[in-house]
Amino acid sequence: MLEWAGIPPDESPRRGGPAGPYLQSQRLALYAQATEALLRSGAAYPCFCSPQRLELLKKEALRNRQTPRYDNRCRNLSSVQVAQKLATDPKPAVRFRLEGETPAFQDLVYGWNRHEVASVEGDPVILKSDGFPTYHLACVVDDHHMGISHVLRGSEWLVSTSKHLLLYQALGWRPPHFAHLPLLLNRDGSKLSKRQGDIFLEHFAAAGFLPDALLDIITNCGSGFAENQMGRTLPELITQFDLTRITCHSALLDLEKLPEFNRLHLRRLVSEETQRRQLVGKLQVLVEEAFGSQLQDRHVLDPAYVERIILLRQHHISRLQDLVSPAHSYLWTRPAVGRAQLGAISEKVDVIAERVLGLLEGSGTSLSQDVLNRELKKLSESLEGIKHSHMMKLLRVALSGQLQGPPVAEMMVSLGPKEVRQRIQKVLSS
Repeated sequence: MLEWAGIPPDESPRRGGPAGPYLQSQRLALYAQATEALLRSGAAYPCFCSPQRLELLKKEALRNRQTPRYDNRCRNLSSVQVAQKLATDPKPAVRFRLEGETPAFQDLVYGWNRHEVASVEGDPVILKSDGFPTYHLACVVDDHHMGISHVLRGSEWLVSTSKHLLLYQALGWRPPHFAHLPLLLNRDGSKLSKRQGDIFLEHFAAAGFLPDALLDIITNCGSGFAENQMGRTLPELITQFDLTRITCHSALLDLEKLPEFNRLHLRRLVSEETQRRQLVGKLQVLVEEAFGSQLQDRHVLDPAYVERIILLRQHHISRLQDLVSPAHSYLWTRPAVGRAQLGAISEKVDVIAERVLGLLEGSGTSLSQDVLNRELKKLSESLEGIKHSHMMKLLRVALSGQLQGPPVAEMMVSLGPKEVRQRIQKVLSS
């Protein structure tokens, strides 16, 4: 998904890099080494408490309306007791001893912070009995060995940073700089949740939203920039970003505005020839998927035709998918229009149809929207007893089978004179 968004990581399990391996399951030896060092120095200890005991502690605390915390029971076991327990439980969890004064630190967003975690929390597990680390140990070990200088993460980790600094201290390592970022919230102020299926990037990608539009709306509702403006591309976002401009306020994400952001970025792609060719390919696939066997004429997949549709409709659509919606089906399949349907609009179906055919015959293929609008206006004025609005309504239904949609002149330019003639002649012969 990062690759889809146009922001692939410099190093990753796929790309490799100098600080690998990049999967935690392949770094277990590093976590074990750090844990051994902490056990030797007495900064950590083995914990033999069963899951059942820990669950009882939690339930008891909740019943007493207290915050659940570990009671540090295994912290004071003697070496003899530890040896006895290891004989029956050779793979205990390992906990980090929270004690001593927590170091203050200057967060690059929230300023000076200190959280006396030892007074409100029990000693945290840093290595589980299966040999896998918890986040607290993994982030410290990984960041140290990967030479990370700055950690930017969500503000929910701000309170845990004191724990991480104690771990750095116990391991004798220099900590990185921390910047905690305000959260992205729903428009109503509630927290974004994985349970909202439609906030996964896959959902937006499948729905036809562009990566640049998503980056644009997220950075637009957040902070870190001199001013908010729609339409910024990734290179612009990179040059404008300033860590000192990030505020502590949570960002409200109004996804109802996403189509408008997408419209802007789609138009930018349409204006670039190489990108437009890619859009043509994508729309051909969408048409094939949406209409498939219903396509009476495969010429609608011709790149020149597809490109003409994109250029004509670019100001009216938010996503490429809009062009295969029912409202645009007339572009790809011929509508089934009965003569009675047209007769209900005007009695002079034949007269109108023949005059429009004459107009098309006389003009060749050079008709633009403006010229067509003028010629159709003149034509309706020359027809006695026929309102211009009725004539246009009749043409719209004959061409698209719909009562609403793009301007009739645009429909005619989109379809091209040959297809327009065929659809009107079909009306005359029905």
